[in-house]
Amino acid sequence: MKRQIWMRVLLAAVLLTTAGRLAVWPAAAAQPLPQSSPAVNTESDPFPKGNVLRFGMPVTDVGRLDPHLAAGSQDRALADMLFNGLLRYAPGEAPKLEPDLATDIPLFKMVGGRQVWTVHLRRGVMFHAGPKTDAYELTADDVVFSLRKSADPAHCAYAGEYDGMTIEKVDAYTIRIILEKPLSSILFLPKLTNYAGGFIVSKRAVEAMGMEAHRIHPVGTGPFAFKMRIPNEKIMLSAHRQYFRGQPELQGVEIHFSSDITIIEADLRRGDLDVIMGSGDKEWIEKMETVGDVAIDTHGVGEVISLYLNTQFKPLHDVRVRRAIAYGIDREAFLSISHPRLVGSAYSQVPVQFLPGGLTPSDAARLDLLYPLNLEKARELLADAGYPDGFTMDLVASEKRLHRGCFALIVEQLAKIGIDCRMTFVPHGAMHRLIRQGLQPMVLYTAWRPNADAYLSRFFHSDAIVVTGSHPDTNFSHYRQIDRLIEAARLEIDPEKQIHLWEQAQIRILNDMAAYPIMFTKQCYARKRYVDYGHELSSTMALYPQFTEKTRMTARR
Repeated sequence: MKRQIWMRVLLAAVLLTTAGRLAVWPAAAAQPLPQSSPAVNTESDPFPKGNVLRFGMPVTDVGRLDPHLAAGSQDRALADMLFNGLLRYAPGEAPKLEPDLATDIPLFKMVGGRQVWTVHLRRGVMFHAGPKTDAYELTADDVVFSLRKSADPAHCAYAGEYDGMTIEKVDAYTIRIILEKPLSSILFLPKLTNYAGGFIVSKRAVEAMGMEAHRIHPVGTGPFAFKMRIPNEKIMLSAHRQYFRGQPELQGVEIHFSSDITIIEADLRRGDLDVIMGSGDKEWIEKMETVGDVAIDTHGVGEVISLYLNTQFKPLHDVRVRRAIAYGIDREAFLSISHPRLVGSAYSQVPVQFLPGGLTPSDAARLDLLYPLNLEKARELLADAGYPDGFTMDLVASEKRLHRGCFALIVEQLAKIGIDCRMTFVPHGAMHRLIRQGLQPMVLYTAWRPNADAYLSRFFHSDAIVVTGSHPDTNFSHYRQIDRLIEAARLEIDPEKQIHLWEQAQIRILNDMAAYPIMFTKQCYARKRYVDYGHELSSTMALYPQFTEKTRMTARR
């Protein structure tokens, strides 16, 4: 049943591959717009007073306006409003996929031993007008241009995902994508979505302005069009009246920036903002829930917090010691660190609540891999391994609230089985540097990855072992036992078989106790109750509640 459910929703995923170049991107001949001006503005007063949603984010400014370079939450939110993909994650319902600029979800055919995906485009999709281009209809030329841009590491942070693709125009409303190595629909279709490199940009606008200028004034097909940016203050968007899904209910959106969450919180209370990104602090949610006209929304995707055990570090090199640590930890206790609406227990490295390939609690229990709290069994395992009196570990942790809270529990719990954890807390950036030096017996790490392949490859493939791997990444466990499973799953084009292989990899990780999954954390936003997102809010890949053509405000401020 679980597998059938995930097959129906067509997982949101991005295949982790080595970055590569499909085509050398030509330098644009046009001169970029001036970059010395503090604001790029196409109208003296972009908005009349009225139906404009004001959105506050606790960051100093937007990072990148190019959707193929978007990384931070503010960048992903902006890209989501300005651009479309060939497919999209249904608003508020990720990882469910549905057609966007494409007329349907494509299927593949094997032709001459190669996998060929044919995509048919909607007719009548209009690009926003830009500083040097009028509004015009999207065609296959724009799609081919965009996907080739996405394959170029000079112009896309996700270029490796498009390595090995040949992208061809068939006619004005049809493209063909040919893969050197076939992929399952689970790993291929997300490359065409409104996420990472899947956004479609305007070929005419980029060629008219130049690539750098397009990063100052992006042009897409989304429900809102870029109008103005005032650095370190706000970005202003206006409704795209020719949007193919219908004219937006809102006249526009303003994204306001401030590094001080107390400022945007005060602005929300006063009504100067309508929606804000919230804080993960338990007390913050409880405080804001007392404000009568404010609603708190929490949603996925859920970042997983795991404890990675160094399988090469004595005495953790002994699996009995690693299992003793697992039996000495009370998973449920960690949920008290944050507000109940923000967290949930995790039972495998891949969060089955959001992605296929993970294990449910019942799966783990049936396989005797749940590791419920059992101090007696933990002490027996330590004694069998030659440590009846326990041992001492020196650990490094981030000063961030969540990390401090987790390690406070770990120290307290492991002390009960004789393991003395001596903690050193350092700034978050310093922690990231230190844990990548490979000397830590245990590492606590919080991460979201868009598919099971990315989780397994980056945290458990031997190539990704910190320091010594051929491509050092985040394999803090120094684990080498599932390389073949990871690689076989990556090449499997039958989604059912692929999911099964990912599940087998999860089983092996838990059996060897290379990592102990603790919990997942959700996103948190606060809004005035008159804001209606226009969709149910369960999970979004865009990391914010999503403002679409259906988003509206039911009352005047």
